[in-house]
Amino acid sequence: MMRSCEFCKSEVPDNARFCGICGREVSSSPQTIRRNGNSPLPGQNIAGSENTVRVSGSPGRSARKPYQFSPQPYPDQKQADVPRIAYSPGAAVASPIQHVAYTPPATVNPGGQRYPGAHPQGPMYVGDSKPPQKGKASLSRPKRRGKGCLISAAAVLLLLFIVGAIAIPTTQKVLAFGSAISTQSSLSTQTSYMGTSDRVNILIMGYGGSGHDGAYLTDSMMVMSLMPQSHHTTLISVPRDLWVQNPANSGNYTKINAVYPVASNNNANPVAGGEAAAQKVSLVTGMDVKYWMTINFAGFRDFINAIGGVDVYVPDSFKAKYPANDDPSINASWKVVQFTKGLHHMDGETAIEYARAREVIDNPAEGTDFARSARQQLIMKAALTKLKDWQTWPSLFSALDALKHTIYSNLSLADLALFAMKMDLNNAHRVGLSFSNVLMDGKSSDGQDILLPQNDNWNVIKSYINQQLYN
Repeated sequence: MMRSCEFCKSEVPDNARFCGICGREVSSSPQTIRRNGNSPLPGQNIAGSENTVRVSGSPGRSARKPYQFSPQPYPDQKQADVPRIAYSPGAAVASPIQHVAYTPPATVNPGGQRYPGAHPQGPMYVGDSKPPQKGKASLSRPKRRGKGCLISAAAVLLLLFIVGAIAIPTTQKVLAFGSAISTQSSLSTQTSYMGTSDRVNILIMGYGGSGHDGAYLTDSMMVMSLMPQSHHTTLISVPRDLWVQNPANSGNYTKINAVYPVASNNNANPVAGGEAAAQKVSLVTGMDVKYWMTINFAGFRDFINAIGGVDVYVPDSFKAKYPANDDPSINASWKVVQFTKGLHHMDGETAIEYARAREVIDNPAEGTDFARSARQQLIMKAALTKLKDWQTWPSLFSALDALKHTIYSNLSLADLALFAMKMDLNNAHRVGLSFSNVLMDGKSSDGQDILLPQNDNWNVIKSYINQQLYN
């Protein structure tokens, strides 16, 4: 049989003395229940009944056990209804909870086998809770070692030594080369290292060299004009047969290709020759030509061979007679050279023959000074392209030796190198002075074939060139 607890309304067996939910002592007699469902508190009367029934449990005794929390008011019970009676038991009360003596858990061997088939497992520690071993540091982080740094430092030092062993002699050789080819020190600049916004003009003059008839006549004359910031390049060919006053204001006239040998005393003073030629070209073209460079064709042949030859696209086929030897005193005969349209790999000798051939047999257009100037530009472009190819760099030492006796300039090595790097020959504007635009032919008083400006107006040449410049 079950009955209900008068305090928490939980079901309590008839023979139970205490409620298993709230722990209070329950009355053995049936309790009186209020209409709102709450049980009367100890020591209180039930209002509204005719007979006053006292709830079992005297006011001087509490049913709460010392290990229990104070009872909380029920949802519909006011705080004033909660009994506040101190516990003072008059007799020993049996507790519904049985106290069992504490038995410590059995020691577990972390490495033992907990069940059949389990793998042995060592002790597990969290974080740094592992007990330190005797004689060793308690920190688990390994010590850093310096062997890797030492090896890296040694490798870097070895690399620097190797680079220095290569670079120092190379630098010395390059600087010596720069001093040999220029009036300026190798690393100096006359153009703010090509950082200027002004146009930079350089006159390129090629001559045959010793052993040739007219060894220092500049048969090839071309102005290379560069806008350093935009890389815009203009190539202006200056015909060698232009009839000019030489020296200036002397009343004496020669072809413009004779200005350099006269002023330089046949290359004895190349600086004087270069300055005089640059000034004369400035007067003819109307351009400010401050810089110049001479090229010895004989040395240029060796330079082409040193870099392994050049690849040249021949736009027009032709045959021409060419001297069998540069020195007619050795062999004054002629040979026939032939070039067919298309791409050709040329060695130094072939490249010079292609650039200088004059006595054309079957294609008169290729026999003019204008055609020769265009062919020389093709050779120069091919040589510069080859120099920019990294596969050519291993042969630069021998190329420098060849160039040392081939070129000379009033620009420093640094400026010449930057000029070559910034120059854009693929998209360059090519300007040729010819009969179709500003020139006419004539005869000198001694019977030489010469070139003059149309109507003897030199301003026509200046105006035409200014219109054709790549700005």
